[in-house]
Amino acid sequence: MKSINATPDNLISVLQKAQEIFGYLSPQVQQYIADALNIPVSQVYGVVTFYNFFSMTPKGKVQIKVCLGTACYVKGADRVFERFLEELGVEPEKPTKDGQFSVHAVRCLGACSMAPVVLIGEKDFYGRLKPDMVPRIIAKYREVKS
Repeated sequence: MKSINATPDNLISVLQKAQEIFGYLSPQVQQYIADALNIPVSQVYGVVTFYNFFSMTPKGKVQIKVCLGTACYVKGADRVFERFLEELGVEPEKPTKDGQFSVHAVRCLGACSMAPVVLIGEKDFYGRLKPDMVPRIIAKYREVKS
């Protein structure tokens, strides 16, 4: 913790680093951070639950974010979302058994002109998707794992 200047003023930075390391912020990690920073665990929990970029549950290594905002929904994003869940055999927000994938509904990815849109990871956008395109997209990311 010392290498990232662990002080109560840097709680968000410490939480970001912990999430980067562990993938999510379990109650045990939150308690450890609270103890290390000498602050109440309730303060850590408050920050974790306030900001949507923190997660208290495991996510897949490859996070698939399907926009279900109005423009995407009208163009069939709900069917694309369901196809990802079906192909991967998962429930929303839950990782696959191997921990490789998780599928998340989001409200807007800011690419309405390409609706329906999916973001995989932090930078791979796919637009104008149809449900039958989903297996090929998944296959591309399965190959990366091997």
